[in-house]
This record gives sequence, structure tokens and C-alpha cells, in this order.
Amino acid sequence: MTDATLGTDSSIVVGVDGSPESILALRWAKTLASTLGCTIMAISAWHLETVYGPYPVTDWDGESEAHQVLNQALGEAFGGEPPVGMVAEVRRGRPVPVLLNLAQSAQMLIVGSRGHGGFAGMLLGSVSSACAAHARCPVLVVHGAQQLGEGRPATVQESQGQDVDEPTGNI
Repeated sequence: MTDATLGTDSSIVVGVDGSPESILALRWAKTLASTLGCTIMAISAWHLETVYGPYPVTDWDGESEAHQVLNQALGEAFGGEPPVGMVAEVRRGRPVPVLLNLAQSAQMLIVGSRGHGGFAGMLLGSVSSACAAHARCPVLVVHGAQQLGEGRPATVQESQGQDVDEPTGNI
């Protein structure tokens, strides 16, 4: 990695769409942020299509829905104890450009392998693959949300019989 790819601010940007993978991404961000001395920027993006099929979309409130999704995901990821200094924002726009723009100077971008869009059988979604291909910072694509248990991910050492608080999964 060259100096041009290292972020200039001390944030980890996390894409949040409410999927199990994005909740696990938030948990990974908490672990990495404390290790790297970074803050977390949890981002939920929304985009209003003016026409959906043959029907115009007029009464959908994408911003309110994005706020609900973000708040619910943060609650699932952290309970009532969000990481110190975390910023949670809703941005209007398509997820890839929003995340890439915010991550331009970040230390890292974390996204889930699959979100709520796309086909269930895909291993890597369009947002995660586009972010991995075009980000100017390191990108962590989190897999393995099926391993979530009891409100938090299993730990590496727990799976080997030891007790340490580090998220795991197939990353």
C-alpha cells in the first residue's frame, strides 16, 4: 500500500443497510476502531427512484426509513452502548458513491458481503464489490453473518475454547 492509499482522518466508514452482514460490519468496526484509535462513521444511504416500473413513487419517505434502519442496526450491533465518538448519519444518494466519497480520507471502509438487495445466493453484492474495486482506502468486506449468536459475533478464541472479544466470521 502506498502513501496515496492511506487515509488522512482517523475514521472507519461503515455502510449500514440493516442486513445481518451490516450489523456484523458495525461490530467489526467497533473492535478495529478501538485497536486503531479510530472513530466510527456509520452511514445509511437512500435513493429515491422517481419511477418504479410503470408506477411513479410519490409517498415513500426514504430518509425516515433510512433513519429507522440505521437506528435499529445500531441497537442490534451495540445495544445501548454505542462506541465513544461514533457518528451515525443518513445520506441521500446511491450507496456506492456515498460510501466512496466519505471513505476518500478514511482509514478503512467496512461493508457487508451482501445487503438487502440482490440475490440471496450471491457471495459478494454489487455495493461491496464496487467499494472494494474503487475505494481509495482499505476495504473490509464482512461475510458470515450466519455465525451471529446471542446478540454478538462469536470470537476467534471462543471457537477454539478461549475467551476474547474479537468478532469473527469468514472475512
